[in-house]
Amino acid sequence: MLGYHVPNPDEAMLVSGAKGKDDAPFRVVIGRGTWVVPFFRKVSYLSLAMFESEIRERCVTQQAIQLDVRAVIAFKVANDTQSIVNAAQRFLSEQEQEMSVLTGRIFSGHLRSIVGSMTVEEIIRERQKLADEVLVASKVEMSNIGLWVDSFQIQSIDDGNLGYINALAAPHNAAVQRDAQIAQAQAAMKAAEAEQESLRRRAEYERETSILKAQYQRDIDKANSEAAQAGPLAQAIALQEVLSAQAIQAAREAELRQAQLQTEVVKPAQAEAERVRILAEAEADRTRIQAEAAASNNRIALDQLLIEQLPEIVRQASQGLAGANLTVLNGPDGVSELVNGMVGQGLTVFNSLQKALSPTQELDKN
Repeated sequence: MLGYHVPNPDEAMLVSGAKGKDDAPFRVVIGRGTWVVPFFRKVSYLSLAMFESEIRERCVTQQAIQLDVRAVIAFKVANDTQSIVNAAQRFLSEQEQEMSVLTGRIFSGHLRSIVGSMTVEEIIRERQKLADEVLVASKVEMSNIGLWVDSFQIQSIDDGNLGYINALAAPHNAAVQRDAQIAQAQAAMKAAEAEQESLRRRAEYERETSILKAQYQRDIDKANSEAAQAGPLAQAIALQEVLSAQAIQAAREAELRQAQLQTEVVKPAQAEAERVRILAEAEADRTRIQAEAAASNNRIALDQLLIEQLPEIVRQASQGLAGANLTVLNGPDGVSELVNGMVGQGLTVFNSLQKALSPTQELDKN
């Protein structure tokens, strides 16, 4: 938009033509946009990104031994307004090149100074201490020009083939080699012991395996022998078991057949015989009852017949007395006695006839 400017996230926008805050020669805008009056104001941009500078410096130690030191510095413009103003007034035209060169010179000077106060042994042994001292010594000057150092790393230290560093390292290397040889010898001895142990275990394993195989083979041979000997016996036992099973099966079939005969033949025959017996007894009882009834009826009929014939019997008896020359001495009483006697005689005849007929009736009952 015309007259409205927005800096990038890693930039500081500088608006010149009017004083900024805190008596700054220009206005600094970070992270936002602003209106700029055309022709009366000028807009410039200062990068806040990270830069890197590499230095290679020949330094002389406390022992007058020359060392070639190579290091890398990571730096940037600080984020506060004063630092941006200081950096812009020094590096705005050629920011990256000028900042890298000046930063390298500042660190090179402090590096030579600090290396000169240390021995080679200290530098080799305490490299980080050297880097920290150089960084602390350079921060003040870097801050004055508006720069902030993120890191300072010493990458290499070389004595230029003088052999001093190698000589310092020789005892250590010898000790390292000695320790390495000892460690190697110990490792070889342990390897040999391990190999011996492995061979011993293998031999023991093979011995135990052969023993187990022999035992296994003996067990197999014994089992085969027992199987060969037990074959006929096993067959006889199996045959006996089969015969026993067949006998049990036959007995069960006989019991089943007997039960079937009981159900199908015997029990129906017994039931039929019982039925015939019951019918015969019933028929005999019926015949007997009929005979008794008939005999009873005949007796009744005979008694009835005798009773009916009793007057005739008395009459015949009286007719027999009609031609007889009887003398009655006691008058009417005598006549009554005579009549009573005739009646009694008729009853006597009646009883005689009943007795005479009774055996016949008894025979009929039996």
